[in-house]
Amino acid sequence: MATRRTVRIFVWGMAALAAAILGLALWERNLGPHGASLADFGAPFKLASSKGGELDSDTLKGKPYGIFFGFTHCPEVCPTTLSDMSVAMNELGETAKDFRLVFITVDPEKDTAPILANYLSSFDARIEGLAPTLDQLPALARAFHVYYKKVPTSDGDYTMDHTAVLFLFDKQANLASTVSFDEDKATRLAKLKKLLAAE
Repeated sequence: MATRRTVRIFVWGMAALAAAILGLALWERNLGPHGASLADFGAPFKLASSKGGELDSDTLKGKPYGIFFGFTHCPEVCPTTLSDMSVAMNELGETAKDFRLVFITVDPEKDTAPILANYLSSFDARIEGLAPTLDQLPALARAFHVYYKKVPTSDGDYTMDHTAVLFLFDKQANLASTVSFDEDKATRLAKLKKLLAAE
């Protein structure tokens, strides 16, 4: 029989998943990749990195890359997305050797660069965690049209609702495509292949 803690974790996980899917639907309806509001999608950044020091977004230019916003205590969307991308990057082999994926936390209160490093050690080494400060995060999220919200839980802690979209950028740092949480493996691979072929 499940313990109360197990039940709470399951309920939080389902609530977070539902919120992420809702956020995705709203993002696609209002700000999808073909929307005029994405003409100036994104913004330069320099953020603390799980690999040490800071990552300047200018260093991403020249090769295709991906950006995903999430958090380390995410029960399903984030680990699934990172796992799926790790598998895809591995399956693409030499074609994806220079592809980089950055995981930007929406929970800087808990997710420091060292914590991100430990969390990401379970995924592909090309995935780099970035930790904005509480002051940096709002403007960064606005620039990438990302929704996030702290949601209190019954035990006095909190979880995070957030957009469940992975953004794919071409070598000129322009938004080329997106990968949704609910897309199948074949679609995800096709998008990555198209992005990398355009290199």
